[in-house]
Amino acid sequence: MKRSLFGRLWPNATAVVLFAGFVFPVYWMFATAFKPTGDIISENPVWFPANVTFSHFEKAVHADNFWTLVGNSVTVTLCSVLLSLVIALFAAFALARMRFRGRRGLIVTFMLAQMAPWEVMIIAIYMIVRDNDMLDSLVPLTVFYTMMVLPLTILTLRGYVAAVPKELEESAMVDGCTRVQAFRRVIFPLLAPGLMATSLFGFITAWNEFPLVLILNKDNEKQTLPLWLSQFQTAFGDDWGATMAASSLFALPILILFIFLQRKAVSGLTDGAVKG
Repeated sequence: MKRSLFGRLWPNATAVVLFAGFVFPVYWMFATAFKPTGDIISENPVWFPANVTFSHFEKAVHADNFWTLVGNSVTVTLCSVLLSLVIALFAAFALARMRFRGRRGLIVTFMLAQMAPWEVMIIAIYMIVRDNDMLDSLVPLTVFYTMMVLPLTILTLRGYVAAVPKELEESAMVDGCTRVQAFRRVIFPLLAPGLMATSLFGFITAWNEFPLVLILNKDNEKQTLPLWLSQFQTAFGDDWGATMAASSLFALPILILFIFLQRKAVSGLTDGAVKG
């Protein structure tokens, strides 16, 4: 009986400890953003801020180029996500439904591309962008962010397309639909969990990306929020409240998306990985 009770308790206790370890830094970041400066620099840690202030957020949103960089990040992120989804939908359908020479090799290539660190190509990427006179532009960032998330997007959506019975598609074609219409009316509506999962993955990847924009965009007005955040402490000296407020604003969109999409995102990634 004791052994059975121990067997039930230790996994739960381990999960609680791991959860606390992952959540505490996020909590401390948000809590520090709302603390008065005196509580932040106090020798005795203030675990729960009693006096809440929004002055740190005011400093963050009034920083130079903040709203310009917000627009840059949103534009690049949304464009790369939409491009990757459109391309991946057609590629996933071809890999799941059509049989052609080199199909298996292409799937393996996508897997290897997903596992390989793209940072090894950063010198080549810089030379390509420089030679085409596209430095300090958002277009190369959008293109390369799309390439970064495309392999996993294709592989995940391929699993979903393969899981849809061919009979449904064939029945629609018998009823007069073309292959494109059958895909739009039958297959596409069933891909919602996979689309949400891959969209969330693509959003996080593009929103957080740092090295590429650091190398390609030196113009302050053509950068994105991750680079702005890395330089934020320099702009405000040792103002940790403003730094944590800026970090909170940067992390907030991802947290909101994950809270609303976590269930479908997790099921989408796991289902798409094992089907087909």
